[in-house]
Amino acid sequence: MSNPVFFSGAGSLDHMVPGALFTLQGSEARHAVTVKRLAPGESVDIADGAGKRLSGKVVAASSSELTVECGEIAVEKRPDTRLVLVQALAKGDRDELAVETATELGIDSVIPWQSERSIVRWKGERAAKAHAKWQSVVTAAAKQARRAWIPEVRAAVETSGLVAAVHAADLAVILHEDAVRPFRSVLEAWQAAEASPGPREILLIVGPEGGISPREVTKLCGAGAVTALLGHHVLRSSTAGPAAVVLASDVLGRWSAP
Repeated sequence: MSNPVFFSGAGSLDHMVPGALFTLQGSEARHAVTVKRLAPGESVDIADGAGKRLSGKVVAASSSELTVECGEIAVEKRPDTRLVLVQALAKGDRDELAVETATELGIDSVIPWQSERSIVRWKGERAAKAHAKWQSVVTAAAKQARRAWIPEVRAAVETSGLVAAVHAADLAVILHEDAVRPFRSVLEAWQAAEASPGPREILLIVGPEGGISPREVTKLCGAGAVTALLGHHVLRSSTAGPAAVVLASDVLGRWSAP
């Protein structure tokens, strides 16, 4: 069974070497001690959320600190092809469920999208609180999945901002029930034609409960996006993104053994 994971701040593990002691503090330490009840001698991983992972054994535990002896430091590379879920705001916390599940499945970044048909609206103070909640959801899901990377929740965008993101992406796919080409075919054709080295970014665009408006589809396709059919059935807004992450991860080899 894999070790439980707890997050420290980015850069906090930069100077760690095998044999050194690392002290985890704050809410993560309290969770490790009071909820997980970790005790001296037990194995644990500490990740900085930016790809670095310390594996070691607990040597001391108190109500506010967890001290771990470093056994190994590993750096996990980000995938060359990065997946970004563009999730339209949806009612009933379906948008949060989507980003939570997508994080467990390996999404690299999330963009909240205020689409035309979104019933939920992020405005004023609510926008900041909602964004913080999404980041909290993503962080908890990354911990659950034992990830060393915490996906970034980017600033929320309206359709004009999403058009700019589509322009900047290497591939942007609108998951749409009226599309003709299967999502797998779109990915395979792009992968066969793509020859540029270095990091690449794919946007997976999911609409709200009422679907993406025709006007939005026209704008996004005009910026370079393509539509794709995810399957034979119409999926909920909370399901489409995670399903796309699974298929894309398989086609792109992100889940292949090293």
